[in-house]
Amino acid sequence: MVLEDDIAFWTATRQAKAIREGKITSRALLELFVSRIERLNPALNAIVTLDLQHARLAADAADAKVAAGEPLGPLHGLPITIKDALQTAGIQSTGGATELQKSVPDQDAPVVQAVKQAGAIVFGKSNLPRWSGDLQSYNDMFGTTVNPWDPERVPGGSSGGAAAAVATGLTAFEIGTDIGGSIRYPAAFCGIFGHKPSFGVVPSRGYIDHESGGNTEADINVVGPLARSAEDLELLLNVLLKKQGPLVAVLNPPPKNVSELRVAAWLDDPFCPVGANVSAVLERAVGNLEAAGIPVDRDARPDVDPQEASSLGMWLVTSAVLQSMPAETLESIGRESAAPQTSHRDWLDKHARREAIRLKWEEFFRCYDAIIMPISPVAPFPHDQQGNVGTRVLISDGEARPYLDLIRWTTLTGMAYLPATTPPVGFDRDGLPVSFQVVGPYGGDYTTIRLAQMISQVNGGYRRPPAG
Repeated sequence: MVLEDDIAFWTATRQAKAIREGKITSRALLELFVSRIERLNPALNAIVTLDLQHARLAADAADAKVAAGEPLGPLHGLPITIKDALQTAGIQSTGGATELQKSVPDQDAPVVQAVKQAGAIVFGKSNLPRWSGDLQSYNDMFGTTVNPWDPERVPGGSSGGAAAAVATGLTAFEIGTDIGGSIRYPAAFCGIFGHKPSFGVVPSRGYIDHESGGNTEADINVVGPLARSAEDLELLLNVLLKKQGPLVAVLNPPPKNVSELRVAAWLDDPFCPVGANVSAVLERAVGNLEAAGIPVDRDARPDVDPQEASSLGMWLVTSAVLQSMPAETLESIGRESAAPQTSHRDWLDKHARREAIRLKWEEFFRCYDAIIMPISPVAPFPHDQQGNVGTRVLISDGEARPYLDLIRWTTLTGMAYLPATTPPVGFDRDGLPVSFQVVGPYGGDYTTIRLAQMISQVNGGYRRPPAG
């Protein structure tokens, strides 16, 4: 069975249904992805490792189960790739660092185990920055991943290879990680869907952020799905949720009627101004939502000082990734975050301040079900590998601003453990994808996904990029 290219762009939900119904085979879908990788990946550089021998055997076994009428999991037979920040048994897992170039784990990260148990077949790994420590996706071992809408620009990071692979139909779906925006940025920059879950509801063990990483769950860091539809995000979240103690994930039920949700919009703020090019797309997308019958309160705000919360979020992010950062980067970031190094006492103090902010968010969500907020103040920007995250600059509306402005909006919500869904909502004047984050209360993951689905529908949804 030889499949047409268009099938590579079906949603994972549709692909899985077609496999279960015998309309396509797992092996044929795998070979379609492989052929596309052979043709497109040399220019894109999204996929960095393949394990085709085992994947082909697994695909054939999956097809045999379909033929035999055996019980099938929700992801049965779906060939997928995994961000190289997550441990995959028997497949090179590096975190983008040369120190782990020869690392081949003997066990899967819990999320990888979960998707396999649901029937998915891992056939490769996607690119990322070293130790997932950038909003671009490049490293000394595998090189640079480019944006499928413009190869001169970044795909976002750190799950940039994952997002580019999903956008260009090289995989059924992807699993990424997010500590400062690493799911949200790539999803936005590549024009796909991404979901950053509420902190702690998806296991994050097996995440590689330093040489001995993988055995603990870092503060703020979450693992979540990237896909070509909001329906896929919900399907995947259900598979990824913690199902074993000591803490088992319990989320709020999905909304009965999305059109009755109480929605706010916070689209710009002096603490991190959004560039005019991006702002125009966000305003238009919210206007289209209003035209579809969803009232949006553009004045509602949580009782949170965004400058204080964002700076605190940067401090906490820096603290969570101290082990993987070189000294010069920590020094540069320290000028901004005041956390070139930290003590446990320091962290406890900042955590107490974070909890006070979380209570203010909780109070806000008693009156609103979701709030729409920017992700990035700029559209996908040109590759810049000079210096580090503490020394680079961005150009927005003709003016230079700190590179770390990239994570102000994302840390504002991430530091408070809130779920955030990224839907594709439009394109700027240069034809580059733009998105925002749909943020909800802790545990309100289904609400943000369902609202993101509607937002995307009224704004055109996912589109196949030129590189695809």
